[in-house]
Amino acid sequence: MEPSFFFGAMYVNYALAVALFVTVFIISKVFLNFDILTSFIAVIVVSLLLTPFTLRLSRIIWINLFVSYKKKEEIKQES
Repeated sequence: MEPSFFFGAMYVNYALAVALFVTVFIISKVFLNFDILTSFIAVIVVSLLLTPFTLRLSRIIWINLFVSYKKKEEIKQES
């Protein structure tokens, strides 16, 4: 893979991370009634735990924007 693939996936990962941060902060602040420091600690803990997942997911999203997957049956029908 070329280096620009990883740069594009980095932008997708940034968007996923921001969405995750906002979601965790709103859940911890509004629904669980944590104070601001505890909410930020919850955001940090969740982000550290889910970093491997978001990195893989961002690569999957980025590659699926440009590369389409064809099943073996579709390839045989085209031939």
